[in-house]
Amino acid sequence: MTLEITHANNFFKIKGALDRYNIHVFKKRFRNVFDKTNLITVNIENLTSIDRYGVCAIAQLHNEALVRNKRLSIIGMEQSSLSNNFNSDEAA
Repeated sequence: MTLEITHANNFFKIKGALDRYNIHVFKKRFRNVFDKTNLITVNIENLTSIDRYGVCAIAQLHNEALVRNKRLSIIGMEQSSLSNNFNSDEAA
């Protein structure tokens, strides 16, 4: 399945599958995103599936926001693969 990322201002919508076959689209779209703004919101409600590569990409975006003291909000229906990863990172 394809990955579609749309945005308006600092609000991004992700639609489709975020997996190893299209992770390059995600990384390219969010490369240097924090150079232009201090806050972004990513809506994952229309994310149909995510694998460990997708989770890692979102975690990298999260880590970049922390390192650069920027704000990142991830909203939408809970993706168990994603939330499990962040919960385990907090416990480590």
